[in-house]
Amino acid sequence: MHQTAEPAEPPAPAERPTAPPQGRDPFIRVRGAREHNLRGVDVDIPRDALTVFTGVSGSGKSSLAFGTLYAEAQRRYFESVAPYARRLIHQIGAPKVDSVTGLPPAVSLEQRRSSPGSRSSVGTVTLLSNSLRMLFSRAGTYPEGAPRLDSDAFSPNTAAGACPSCHGLGSIHRTSEELLVPDPGLSIRQGAIAAWPGAWQGKNLRDILEVLGHDVDAPWRELPAADREWILFTEEQPVVTVHPVRDADRIQRPYQGTYMSAHRYVMRTFADSKSATLRARAERFLTDSPCPGCEGRRLRPEALAVTFAGRTIAELAALPLTALDRVLAEAAPAGPGGVGGSGGSGGGSREAARVLAEHLRSRIGPVVELGLGYLSLERTAPTLSAGELQRLRLATQLRSGLFGVVYVLDEPSAGLHPADTEALLGVLDRLRAAGNTVFVVEHHLDVVRHADWLVDVGPRAGEHGGRVLHSGPPHELAAVAESATARYLFDAGGAGPVREGRALRAATGAVRLEGVDRHNLRDVDVEFPLGVFTAVTGVSGSGKSTLVGQVLAREVGERLAEPDYPVRRLVEVDQKPIGRTPRSNLATYTGLFDVVRRLFTAAPQARARGWKAGRFSFNVAGGRCETCQGEGFVSVELLFLPSTYAPCPDCGGARYNAETLQVRYEGLNIAEVLALTVESAAAFFAGVPAAARSLRALEEIGLGYLRLGQPATELSGGEAQRIKLATELQRQRRDHTLYVLDEPTTGLHPADVRVLLRQLHGLVDAGHSVVVVEHDMDVVAGADWVVDLGPGGGADGGRIVAAGTPQQVARAGRGRTAGYLDRALRTV
Repeated sequence: MHQTAEPAEPPAPAERPTAPPQGRDPFIRVRGAREHNLRGVDVDIPRDALTVFTGVSGSGKSSLAFGTLYAEAQRRYFESVAPYARRLIHQIGAPKVDSVTGLPPAVSLEQRRSSPGSRSSVGTVTLLSNSLRMLFSRAGTYPEGAPRLDSDAFSPNTAAGACPSCHGLGSIHRTSEELLVPDPGLSIRQGAIAAWPGAWQGKNLRDILEVLGHDVDAPWRELPAADREWILFTEEQPVVTVHPVRDADRIQRPYQGTYMSAHRYVMRTFADSKSATLRARAERFLTDSPCPGCEGRRLRPEALAVTFAGRTIAELAALPLTALDRVLAEAAPAGPGGVGGSGGSGGGSREAARVLAEHLRSRIGPVVELGLGYLSLERTAPTLSAGELQRLRLATQLRSGLFGVVYVLDEPSAGLHPADTEALLGVLDRLRAAGNTVFVVEHHLDVVRHADWLVDVGPRAGEHGGRVLHSGPPHELAAVAESATARYLFDAGGAGPVREGRALRAATGAVRLEGVDRHNLRDVDVEFPLGVFTAVTGVSGSGKSTLVGQVLAREVGERLAEPDYPVRRLVEVDQKPIGRTPRSNLATYTGLFDVVRRLFTAAPQARARGWKAGRFSFNVAGGRCETCQGEGFVSVELLFLPSTYAPCPDCGGARYNAETLQVRYEGLNIAEVLALTVESAAAFFAGVPAAARSLRALEEIGLGYLRLGQPATELSGGEAQRIKLATELQRQRRDHTLYVLDEPTTGLHPADVRVLLRQLHGLVDAGHSVVVVEHDMDVVAGADWVVDLGPGGGADGGRIVAAGTPQQVARAGRGRTAGYLDRALRTV
């Protein structure tokens, strides 16, 4: 049966430029949405409004906003392309929905889980680098007699601009004898050259050296320096006849062996190997160092000889955006003799400088407004959080000038300090005021309250959700008794997932860091008490993640071996994916899949056929479907469009061949078990202790709605972090453990935050220590100790603003956190 939410009158905020044309339906109307866990949802959502989709994690809000509305808009776009591509598109299948009317074109600003390449940067994501290169090309100061360069010559990503020594990367990979031979007391036969491959290939290289006359039994340090240098770094590849001497009972035939130095092997493996494992192993023997050709500046000398306002393009790209804006503001109105083109002269160049600098500043403004002014243009994209990347793309859209489209955003407040949220709301309002419709999937209550329209999905997660509980103005949600969102949105005392009356805990020790000097941290002294719950706060870019993830974790990790050190184990729980391909999933990561395969191997049908556990793996030949190689889907090539995927025509997405699926355990085949939710699996495997323990840990941390076989690529960063935490919780360690988490509440509904906090406080009650980097002031209010960094981001941050109990930090009134923390404490 369809779940119908009757529309109220669409909102009419003052900022909206025009009323809808006469006779045009002002609503986007969805009928019969069944994507994922949606239960035939019917809902009407107004156009030209800011609509927020809420609900607990797994309730179906993203399935409605992204899986239905955005996917349908994308499908309609694909239908407008060439007939050949359109014929292939039909293999993919449309979203599971009866109809969607009134839907404009859509732009998705989702928090992408894939890792951008190392050449992607803040400048390339925002397109600011293009404008800066144009500024240097048209209005830069050139050396006397130097020809004017095209803008491509100022890009490290083009052949015209990239430094030839490092190909525009700014660094080169080097290795050394110390890396290649970590223990010089060993002989070559004993494995002194750790960088060599293992098994037969390593023995082959050793045998070749022996034929060449080198001593493979003497300790490495006793070999002549010239021999050590040749063995490790020669580019020669001599071919010799090897007469192997190994097992006496095996025939050993001579063979022609080619020698390859350890350095050559490592560099070739790192550059060319398709195996991520081999590449990672090779990387252990490499170190990065600045390119001697460009000194890390990535460009050719002729590009670095051009300046603007007395600085090279590399120097401007290294500045925080706030500082770059100041430089441009001072340089733009240059008069005679000021900023110019060749030789610094020419009115045309000065006018170009003014126009291009103003254009750059207009694009920098929205980025700074969204709290990202601490970033530099050269900052590489892989070092940015998903929230930072999304806000950069949002800032870019503000300048796009698009009109009449639907923007679909995925938690744009992720990673934002409360002080920066107000600016985010202003940006969302401007997108709407420009004549667009804005859909936001969000948990932040301030963003929810700011909405014109609210779509609340629930009441719970997975199969217990998938219904629209409310579609209308936010204040009307108060009357919906089933809504978990309503309980936190309107009950001031219910929003704080604090320690629920528990007194502040006393520290049992401390980890003290002194003179910390890393990134924007400058000579910082700080103490982290042990045996308590510590929250580290501060605006974006203030140095929180650097202090906790890079300094504290490294310090503790390096001292764990000391017998008297108070911390015995370190557990870092980040939001990185639990796997980068669909072959990795919840069951494989937690080890549950090993238990499941053993159960199927013991089934009568499997024993009768002599099948082992490998038969029930979709990663190896035998039991998997060979049409899709166990992926469950096949690639659909779309020529000039990006490739997309369709369910495998043979297995229908089951990933196994028909013979394997004949084996059943308690009535289910292996594919049906992987399709179970954690909650259903907990009941199904209640009598299997090894499985029940893992499933109970996942349920207790609020992940009961996930499927066992859900691909890692479909999991949010918050879900991946909680899976990692659940995996640790089931191990039940007694040694004093320090748990370090970076923004664990990102992507969580307040009801889910409460579940997570119960687990984390339980760890502290059991005698462990927890340190979290956090922006949620309700979480901070429930901590035992707070370390606040700031006062700003980038160069304006990196200092300890306050440290103490939540009450002490709030009363101190220093920095931007104190006021928000005080407000949170007053609601408890």
